[in-house]
Amino acid sequence: MTGVDVSWIAQLLQFERRGDTFVTSQPGAGPGPRLFGGLIAAQSLAAAGATVEPHKLPQSLHLYFVRGGRYHVDVEVHVERTRDGRSFDTRRVTAVQEGAVILEMIASFHAPEPGPDEHPPHAPSVSLAEARAKEPDIEYADRFEIRTTADDDSVFAVPPFWIRTRAEIEDDPLTRACTLTFMSDFGPVPVARPSGVPLDPDTGYAASLDHSVWFHRPFVPHDWHRYEVHPLNVGDSRGLVHGSLYDAGGALIATTTQEALWRV
Repeated sequence: MTGVDVSWIAQLLQFERRGDTFVTSQPGAGPGPRLFGGLIAAQSLAAAGATVEPHKLPQSLHLYFVRGGRYHVDVEVHVERTRDGRSFDTRRVTAVQEGAVILEMIASFHAPEPGPDEHPPHAPSVSLAEARAKEPDIEYADRFEIRTTADDDSVFAVPPFWIRTRAEIEDDPLTRACTLTFMSDFGPVPVARPSGVPLDPDTGYAASLDHSVWFHRPFVPHDWHRYEVHPLNVGDSRGLVHGSLYDAGGALIATTTQEALWRV
């Protein structure tokens, strides 16, 4: 980034601030009928982060998609300062559109501390060299380069896949954490579907219900990362999945979970 360049994600994270209420104008139109969940999740994390000291970085977030949002309608993001501590700050975030709640989030921020740095190694399900370039028909996919397995012939991007932003993102921990949050919503819903259900946009009804992210290590969006997502449970028209985001060197950058509604 040079001069006055502002990345696409930084533009989407711009707010009109009124105390601890943040108002953001949503894009005029999107490729889908509902506001992309990763977008409103990223905006909610950005609003929460604007109320904490800069040295405290996103540690985790846990959210519910209460109802579908709409494009071209402003969103008010209300931040409640639940706790300010020496090491941790906690924020509750409520996103409202035309008087209706569309998202509820709890986010935690942590001042970095020295200590052990380790995680179990995990062999890649697909190497970068074996993965194939794909342009899936999903919202905002054009902002990213995505490489999936050779057998992914769906219109989606089905994990495991490799992903990076096409353009550089500002060297700011909060903005990059919001970028990670944004892209972490790619992939979980297809993996959460019941076995034997065709991966076709016209097959039943699917929607994200809740989503969690734990931020482990610094994230560089324009570097390649591998997103692995595995099914954990299907029942009561809901599918639960667990995701891991690794950098090219195999370091675990973030962990995700999501439950999706699948009515077929």
